[in-house]
Amino acid sequence: MDMAKRIVLDAKVDYPAACNAMETLLVHKDLNKTEGLDDLLMELAKEGVVIYGGPVAHDTLKVPKVDSFHHEYSSMACTLEFVDDVQSAIDHINRYGSAHTDCIITTDKRSADTFLQQVDSAAVFHNASTRFCDGTRFGLGAEVGISTGRIHARGPVGVDGLLTTRCILRGSGQVVNGDKGVVYTHKDLPLQ
Repeated sequence: MDMAKRIVLDAKVDYPAACNAMETLLVHKDLNKTEGLDDLLMELAKEGVVIYGGPVAHDTLKVPKVDSFHHEYSSMACTLEFVDDVQSAIDHINRYGSAHTDCIITTDKRSADTFLQQVDSAAVFHNASTRFCDGTRFGLGAEVGISTGRIHARGPVGVDGLLTTRCILRGSGQVVNGDKGVVYTHKDLPLQ
């Protein structure tokens, strides 16, 4: 739960308006009303994150009910819902998610492998913050955009234009943490 707390806080609080910030937190039903989840929710509240609940979370945690699972907050708010198992989490993500970046936090390798294989998002992570989904962090240079479509090209294209990329990251609790200690080198380029 310590790793989960670190990752969730980083994914939501590090830069909540970013496209790779956490918008929905799906929690296994067995963690409902446990000390670990209570601690995580208190930390999120302490950071100023407003929690909205899906039907189950709304009823059990007495948080405001979310209007839509499709909502992207881009702010210090997120939706929380409980799921029965990894397959119900995958089904929820594939139905309601943005297909951008999704993460599973688990010590169960089989569940992680299933998640990484079946979640249909541009980037899927195991035990690492969603904030790592960034062109610069992937070594692509400056990021100019991101596509969550399955095919991106229009008009006449060659073979390279038909390729898409899906990123899978396996971690052990890594967080972005505001890029503390990272030094970026910027170079002014002449305009022509």
